[in-house]
Amino acid sequence: MTTQPPQPHQGVALITGATSGLGAEFAQQLAGKGYDLVLVARDRDRLEATAADLRATYGVNAEILAADLTDLDERAQVEQRLASPEQPITYLINNAGYGLPQEFHRNPVDDEQRMLELLATVPMRLSHTVLPGMLSRGSGTILTVASIAGEAPLGMYAAAKAWPMSFSRWANAHYRSRGVTFTALAPGFTRTEFHARLGVERTEMAPGWMWLDADFVVRSALRTASRGRRVSIPSVRYKLLWAFMKMTEPMILLFVARAGRTATDSASSPTR
Repeated sequence: MTTQPPQPHQGVALITGATSGLGAEFAQQLAGKGYDLVLVARDRDRLEATAADLRATYGVNAEILAADLTDLDERAQVEQRLASPEQPITYLINNAGYGLPQEFHRNPVDDEQRMLELLATVPMRLSHTVLPGMLSRGSGTILTVASIAGEAPLGMYAAAKAWPMSFSRWANAHYRSRGVTFTALAPGFTRTEFHARLGVERTEMAPGWMWLDADFVVRSALRTASRGRRVSIPSVRYKLLWAFMKMTEPMILLFVARAGRTATDSASSPTR
């Protein structure tokens, strides 16, 4: 294990979903910049191991909060920490999330509701909780992980990820003059545990050139947020894809509608 030289203290960052994927990468890079950390995830053992590694490598303080953010009581503990005036949070990373492997109508509606809550309601509540303290101090950063899919009509996951895109645009315009910035990170396909948890091979999802490394995505997001910008779309290829999606949205909707009708017709056809 290599110990990095300590950096000047930058504040305290709270990161949800901090033990894997982009969340773990945010923890590494923010610790490297001199932030103390509050790590939030469900698995206490992984939290403790992650925190110990960050303390040893970067010499930062790393608290842990084991919490399921869709559980009201456990989420309340996180909200209480966010509201603490004695140990203020200066950087909030809303990263926790997951996807569902089936089509909307095939998934239990309770599973769909829980995903929607984690991707939209939870970031809203955590942002609302931390914001008053940031405004009173005249500084703060709130970064929420969205997805480039949030700009396209591609199902429930994309619809949920549209929320942080829209909200961050508005909130950044509204609060930036008071020292608090909001940024939505809209990556494309990223090499993390996300797709493995869906039981899907990366090669089934997209060709190799479309995949981004987590360290690059996080570096890009932190740089964009430091400049006070409202949306971070890592890499030129995805910026071009985003522009293309905006122009061709009516055609995407038509394609999705036709595909849905074809599937319905096939399901209703008699077996030969």
